[in-house]
Amino acid sequence: MENKKELRNWLDEFNLDHPLVIAGPCSAETEEQVVKIAKQLKDSDVSVLRAGIWKPRTRPGNFEGVGALGLKWLKTAKEETGLLTTTEVANPNHVELALENDIDILWIGARTTVSPFIIQEIADALKGTDKTVLVKNPVNPDLSLWLGAVERFYTADIKNLGVIHRGFSAYEKTKYRNNPEWQIPIDLQNRFPDLPLILDPSHIAGRRDTIFDLCQTALDLNYDGLMVETHHDPDNAWSDAAQQITPATLIQFMKDLKIRKEISESAEFQNKLNNLRAQIDVADNHLIELLSKRMKISDDIGKVKKDQNVSVLQTKRWNEILGKMVLEGEQVGLSEEFILRLFKAVHQESINRQEKVMKAK
Repeated sequence: MENKKELRNWLDEFNLDHPLVIAGPCSAETEEQVVKIAKQLKDSDVSVLRAGIWKPRTRPGNFEGVGALGLKWLKTAKEETGLLTTTEVANPNHVELALENDIDILWIGARTTVSPFIIQEIADALKGTDKTVLVKNPVNPDLSLWLGAVERFYTADIKNLGVIHRGFSAYEKTKYRNNPEWQIPIDLQNRFPDLPLILDPSHIAGRRDTIFDLCQTALDLNYDGLMVETHHDPDNAWSDAAQQITPATLIQFMKDLKIRKEISESAEFQNKLNNLRAQIDVADNHLIELLSKRMKISDDIGKVKKDQNVSVLQTKRWNEILGKMVLEGEQVGLSEEFILRLFKAVHQESINRQEKVMKAK
């Protein structure tokens, strides 16, 4: 798959002067609910109405969607408002039913993206369709797996493609339901700058109070659109109540969000930016030198441990370092989350190098 300007054709056809906005309830619950939300979104920046029809739940026993009946509700909402429609499909049967009900955009969920077998089955079912297919990132932080899913649809001659960034699962709890891991979609943008990229802040946040900030970050990073879960009565939604906002809140968000220019022709801007980037380059070089020096010390520690037949991992020492660095980081304005991620990576590299010393003859 090659990056081509044509990848943006389906998005350009909307002819928008703002990011593409896809909005609607996490789950279609009743026809009245779907149509009511669609009407509240009609005269706004929203172009596409979303609703989950089949809901893959982590554990059985939770609401798993109304099924095919909900497709007719989306069709009714489309007829009454003119909004395009989208829903998640997870197997060829879902595809067939969605196409029968003229769903405009199909999205592939994170749990589906992880399975090349299922992706291939869905791609075969959609072969040659003119529908738009949006692929959510897999639950695990794996760019190759994400792009592999996109490539399977591309190979099936599906011309209208895009990706949705919904965050990644992590073993440890953070302030997000799913960690954004911004560097992964940034790497994707670098490889395929014309592949439309949409943020799903609802699934990253897991709660409504951080959705606006996530949307602003996405726009600062030149994302092409937003998919936001909206419900006329979020607190009483049948699924993911905490992460849904009202249509009125979304409409206000779109007024308050700042859309940045990608570039500026100002000579003063370019001079300031080039100067600051030069400072970043110098700081990065110092950082590499310091990390190299630290790892050489780790090698020496490995030799000392090997001579005395002492284990590589020293848990007490590691916990002391981590606690100290978190406190020192806070004093200079570095978040605990950043410090933990940074020093865990540094510690892992140190462990790897000491293991290498231990195994050397």
